[in-house]
Amino acid sequence: MTPPPVTVIAVVLLTLALFLFWRMARRRRHQAFIETYAFAPHLRGRVRQVWPHLGDAALNDVERGLRQFFRISLAARGRMVAMPSKVVDELWHALILDTARYQHFCRHAFGRLLHHTPAAAMRPQDRGAEPLRRAWRMACADEGLDPRHAAALPLLFELDTVLAIPGGFRYQPDCTRAKDGTWCGNALGCGSTGCGGSHNGSDGDGGDGGGCGGGGD
Repeated sequence: MTPPPVTVIAVVLLTLALFLFWRMARRRRHQAFIETYAFAPHLRGRVRQVWPHLGDAALNDVERGLRQFFRISLAARGRMVAMPSKVVDELWHALILDTARYQHFCRHAFGRLLHHTPAAAMRPQDRGAEPLRRAWRMACADEGLDPRHAAALPLLFELDTVLAIPGGFRYQPDCTRAKDGTWCGNALGCGSTGCGGSHNGSDGDGGDGGGCGGGGD
């Protein structure tokens, strides 16, 4: 077989390089949009209607939590990511209900619509398994934490506890400190082979797609 001409190889390599550059540039634009997006003030009002005890500083943290969720959803590249916070989920719901604003946000943040999948709509074998573990691993990576041995909780996983959200989802960094009704991070950080820990039961779903089951990437 005659090898392809050098010019053809060069064109193919150049095309690939241009594609990779375009994809990286698009990803940076999406990340920048997420970081600088200004949430409409009325969205805070909807969250405060549910939890009147939340002040401005707390709502700032909730916005930061939703921004982290959007960052890890972008990094997931279409794979499902669970929402591990009840209060952050409420802010996300408020944005979704402002349909025109949400469509504009998704177009510039992801290039597609980011769908919201309630836990009840997921297949039983998927609920609480990999989507939540993926959220844990990516939130840890977002803050430079080791998902198997995290010294602290990522923002998205600590907000319901820190803000005293009634019925919120509770997490601990590791199983040795976990109490009943909480999830422990070192179990969430495991893949399908496990890492010697197990999670405690929870009386909630752990957010959209919450819980912790088997199966790694």
